[in-house]
Parts: sequence; structure tokens; C-alpha cells
Amino acid sequence: MSLFEKVEAEVEIKASAKRFHEVNSKRVAEVPKLSPNFIQSVDLLEGEWGKEGSVMCWYFVFDGKAVMSKEVIETIDDKNHLVTFKVIGGILKEMYKSFKFIIQATPKGEGSLVHWTLEYEKLNADDPDASSMLQFAVGQSKDIDAHLALE
Repeated sequence: MSLFEKVEAEVEIKASAKRFHEVNSKRVAEVPKLSPNFIQSVDLLEGEWGKEGSVMCWYFVFDGKAVMSKEVIETIDDKNHLVTFKVIGGILKEMYKSFKFIIQATPKGEGSLVHWTLEYEKLNADDPDASSMLQFAVGQSKDIDAHLALE
């Protein structure tokens, strides 16, 4: 039995696909300011903000606990408004053997459609799926959208 799984969700936002993608790729340092209800802080550990291969630590409250996720930007595709983060440490690495966030924004009308894909491998067959993290990601998207509307 395969322990690899994937959960996906889409959320419609008012911000353009380009602006939303820029926040999740080139403006990552600003995410705590744009999504204060979800992300407390983010620290750059290696590389440069907005560059593939950069390593950062995200600090946030998840399931009522203050946690950290150490991630590397694996892919930035500006043409398709797509970014991939691979988890390399922290809470998600403790819960799963591997974990990736894939975020793609697609133009839709005056706004965009944000598609989240979470790919992961469970440590054990009876471990929970990543649906609560997916809901966190969707909520974070809405929070960022609300703050982008104020810029």
C-alpha cells in the first residue's frame, strides 16, 4: 500500500494571479505582514528572498500550537504563476516522511483562482491526511488577498 497522498483545493480571490504569485515567490519576507492571522514570522536561512534554492523557516500557529516549518523553494515558474516549497524540517517533517506545497494562481475574471496541492508521504498508514494543513493554506490565501486589497 502506497503511503504517498495528495490533497487539493481551490480558492477564488480578488487579487490578480501575478500579484498573488509575487507574494508567494518574490515577496515571501512580507507574508507575515500580509497574513498576520496565519503566519507569525519567516526567517531566511540560506540564499536570497525570491530565489529557487532559498531556505526559510516559517513560524505559525497550527492546531493551537506554535510551530515551525523549514522549507526550500524548489520551483518558481513566473510564466505559470506557480511556486513549489519542499519541507525539509520542523512540524511537517515530524508528521510526514516528505511534504510539498504547490501553489498556482490562474487568472479568472478580474481576480484569480488559487490552486493548492499538498503532496506528502505518510510515516504510517494510519496517520492523518493533510486536510487540516490544506484548510490552513486556503485560509492564508484569503488573508493575503484581503491585505493585498488594501495596498
